[in-house]
Amino acid sequence: MATTELAPTTTAIRTQARVKQARNRRPLLLTLEIGVPALLIAVWWFGSLNSADPFFPPLRDIVIEFQRLWLFDKFFSDVLPSVGNFLAAYVIACLIGVALGTALGLIRPLFWILDPIVQFVRSIPAVALLPIFVATMGFGNEVRVFAIALASLFPILISTIDGVRGTEPLLLETARVYRLSAWERLRRVYLPAASPQIFAGALVSLQVAFIVMITSEMLGAARGIGALTLLAQKSFDVRGMWAGILLLGILGFLANLCFNLVRRRALAWYLGSQKAASAD
Repeated sequence: MATTELAPTTTAIRTQARVKQARNRRPLLLTLEIGVPALLIAVWWFGSLNSADPFFPPLRDIVIEFQRLWLFDKFFSDVLPSVGNFLAAYVIACLIGVALGTALGLIRPLFWILDPIVQFVRSIPAVALLPIFVATMGFGNEVRVFAIALASLFPILISTIDGVRGTEPLLLETARVYRLSAWERLRRVYLPAASPQIFAGALVSLQVAFIVMITSEMLGAARGIGALTLLAQKSFDVRGMWAGILLLGILGFLANLCFNLVRRRALAWYLGSQKAASAD
């Protein structure tokens, strides 16, 4: 009896020690997370101050060009439309991917019918189809939104199918015992169980959408971040080109930051259970 009483106590002490150790490491990790990028920027700034290389201008000049070009002159005419196309296409891809993926994961005959088509279409890079889209649908924003949504659809679609199909049998048996309806099983069992994989696919879709957004603007578009960055490259405006690259890096960083904030909030239960399991 003494052994059974001591075992949980020992486990609790170990768990508390690991949680305390993780808390003690947090300031160091936060310092490294902020300090390393700041150090690299400082090295770039001071290392390029006296640069006379026409292809690698000083970072100070790039920042000045960035402020002049993207924060004032082209912000409303080029940056906002690009970001708007990206967000609209990504949301469309996520909604269709989760809805269609759930249906394919639950309805086997539908999966057998549509899976060959899905595998065929997703094996074709959307970038390769862009000239066809442009030739048949024109140069409007609708073409870019369609191309971005199509390219970013498949990662979240495949992840949703796998996540729904991988629902633990114990959860499904529990749902049957409680006599949950089909809608309740979908809302309370299938989607929560598949949500970690859905978010993993959504992260891949985010990267794909960002790449196709830039690529689609480089093919025949007169407006947008990609079009202006390509125009700067072709006209040997090196500072403008670097300013466009800097803007793309900042937008990509902000997109990932927002995604991680949403993911941590939506999967708080899952991340908490993982931490508890690792602490044990």
